[in-house]
Amino acid sequence: MEPFEIEVKFFIPNPSDMRNRILALGAETKGRFFETNIRYEDAQNSFIQKESILRLRKDQKTTLTYKSKAPVPNRDFKILRELEVEVSNFQTMQNILEALGFHEEQIYEKWRETLILNSLVFCIDTMPFGIFIEIEGNGAEIIDSAKRLDLIWEQRILANYLSIFEKIKTKFDLSFSNITFQNFRHLDASFESVIQSFQEG
Repeated sequence: MEPFEIEVKFFIPNPSDMRNRILALGAETKGRFFETNIRYEDAQNSFIQKESILRLRKDQKTTLTYKSKAPVPNRDFKILRELEVEVSNFQTMQNILEALGFHEEQIYEKWRETLILNSLVFCIDTMPFGIFIEIEGNGAEIIDSAKRLDLIWEQRILANYLSIFEKIKTKFDLSFSNITFQNFRHLDASFESVIQSFQEG
């Protein structure tokens, strides 16, 4: 069976309220951790052209992930083929990827709290440019949980954080490509209008 990731995300201006709503459903928190993600590319930068991503992530563990487009597009959910493996050493995996000819293309950071309710995964993501909730599971459960959390389905976002950042970068003429809290620390701007432009409704 193909390992597909099915999810949607929503921009949330009040994360504390959303967290309480998720817990009220009976979800259990697995903790909040800081993530460092490195996106790798090949010599031709072909991954981005194929809408794929090769990512090395470090939080409380280290994981290597490859994501690619699902064979059949879907307008309701973001569906990706996902291959992921946990590795024992972040630096060694970096060295292996570079030895294989891949190069570090972009770094992005986030704080993520993961909450679990049966087969549903809720992630409250604090990005340098905003706070979001991702809901991952099967389609019917995602729709039902969004409704129970009073999220407006037409405001769901199917784009990834990197695509959102690229539009923010263009609009605000940003000179950096790494999505780090350090890079955003002096920016006195609201990115809400850009984020809202990705809502599917």
